[in-house]
Amino acid sequence: MAEINSLNPLFSVRGLTKRFPNGFEALSGIDLDIFEGECLVVAGANGSGKTLLMRMLAGLLEPTEGRLLFRGKPLGECGKLLRQSAGLVFQDSDAQILGETVEEDIRFGPENLKLGEKEIKSRVEQALAALELTEKRDFSPRRLSGGEKRRLAVAGILAMGCQTVIMDEPFANMDWPGVVQVLNIITGLKQSAKTVIVLTHELEKVLAFADRLVILAGGKIRDQGESEAVLDRLEAAWGVRDPRRMYRSARDCTWL
Repeated sequence: MAEINSLNPLFSVRGLTKRFPNGFEALSGIDLDIFEGECLVVAGANGSGKTLLMRMLAGLLEPTEGRLLFRGKPLGECGKLLRQSAGLVFQDSDAQILGETVEEDIRFGPENLKLGEKEIKSRVEQALAALELTEKRDFSPRRLSGGEKRRLAVAGILAMGCQTVIMDEPFANMDWPGVVQVLNIITGLKQSAKTVIVLTHELEKVLAFADRLVILAGGKIRDQGESEAVLDRLEAAWGVRDPRRMYRSARDCTWL
C-alpha cells in the first residue's frame, strides 16, 4: 500500500451530477474523495461515466450540479494550479500529440506555462529520461508504438510538473508488450509518490497496484474501498467482471 495522506483529500467530490440538454443524466450524485499519493482504480463498463467524471476532475468539463474541490478550493477557481497539478492521458493517445518530434511534444506544456528556457530544457530532459524516450527525442510521435505514445503523454504531463496522472483506458488496443510498458509507467509513478488514477474495465491487468477500487455503473458509484472487499460485493448488473476467476487474489491481478 502507498503512504497516503488521508486527512485532506486532493480531490473532493460531493453530489456531482452531469445532465445533458436532452435530459440524459450521465452522472448522478457522485461522492468521492481522492487522496494524494494513492493509486485509485475506477472500474466500469463502457458508458458507465468513467471518462466523463475524470474529464471533470481535469477541469475539461463542468458539472451540472454538485461540488468539486481541489485541495479544498472550488475546482473552477484553481485554473493554472490545476493544469500544473493534474494531467489526463486520453484513451486515444494520438489525440494529444501536438509536436512534430517527441522532444517538441514534451516541450509544449512547459512552454504553455511560460517557463524560462533553462527550466523547460531541464524538465524535458528529466521527462525523457524518466520515460525512457531519450533515444527517440527526434522521432515523429506518429511513428511510436502504442505503449510509447502512452509514455510520451505521461512525459508531457510530468514536464508540466503534474503530481497527479489520470489514465483513461490505458490498455485499449494494446498488445502484450504495450500493456507491459503501461504497467511499468504506473509502477514508476507509484514509486515516485505520484497520485495515479486508472480508469479501466480490464482489472486483471492492473488491480494488483490499486490502493482502492471504485465501481462505477450507470453514472453512479456502486461501491468503493479495498479491492478484495469490493470484489466480494460485486453485482452482475454493474457490468464488471471479477478478475480473481483467473488469479488467486486481487494482488495477483497484473500482466507484469
